[in-house]
Amino acid sequence: MRVLNGKVEPVTQVRYRRARRGGGTESALLTVESLRVDTLPDGVDAVVLTGDLQGIAPSPYGGEDVLLGIALADHMAVWAASGLLPPLDRVGVVLAGDLYSAPRANRRGASGEVVDVWLAFAAAGTAWIVGVAGNHDLLTPEDVAGLGGEAALLDGDTVEYGGVRFGGVSGVIGDPRRTDRRAEAEFLALLAAVARADPEVLVLHEGPAGARREQYGNPVIGARLIDGSAALTVCGHVHWDRPLARLGAGHVVNVDGRVVVLTR
Repeated sequence: MRVLNGKVEPVTQVRYRRARRGGGTESALLTVESLRVDTLPDGVDAVVLTGDLQGIAPSPYGGEDVLLGIALADHMAVWAASGLLPPLDRVGVVLAGDLYSAPRANRRGASGEVVDVWLAFAAAGTAWIVGVAGNHDLLTPEDVAGLGGEAALLDGDTVEYGGVRFGGVSGVIGDPRRTDRRAEAEFLALLAAVARADPEVLVLHEGPAGARREQYGNPVIGARLIDGSAALTVCGHVHWDRPLARLGAGHVVNVDGRVVVLTR
């Protein structure tokens, strides 16, 4: 799953509401872009990467506002019916964490349960879902296990779908007394355990920095990954205007507040 041309192409947008700095709520656009790779896991024709869906939006089917990730799953069903995406049983999903929003999208940094977002992608009929928890997600392996064998929450381990090995570490480096934060040594030990399994795709919430000044990230994580063999590292936590950067022999795809659709 190596990036071919290093260029993302716009596909569509979803309007939603998010918490505004200083209080209140504001309108925003979730960008949906495509990126070409050389191969995909067997059995799928596209892989949807996304994370940091910290907002609310109505479903395209109508009704009250729901978590943005739930609305996105419904939009994907509509896009598949119109041909914008392949049939969803031919689409895999990678979630990079932070899928919660305050119910009225008026408070930044809210934490809460996000299993319903995972459930929405499963209910939409996607082939499989793999991901990590962000530092604002309340989510347990038991929550995800209840969705069946085609969903996997990663934290220091790996899983294989369609002949491709995915590895991941949940949370961020920080004060372990806070939600989904862990001491640096613990995080790096989990990252090393994943690296030994040689995943082709590495999923993180907090990731490395890119080459551009505005591509913020954690340099400690980047130093541990620079010699790694992962073709793709998927992460979020901080927003990049340009979502792609080289990392060693592979690429980082930052999906903070965006959707990137991998196609052949």
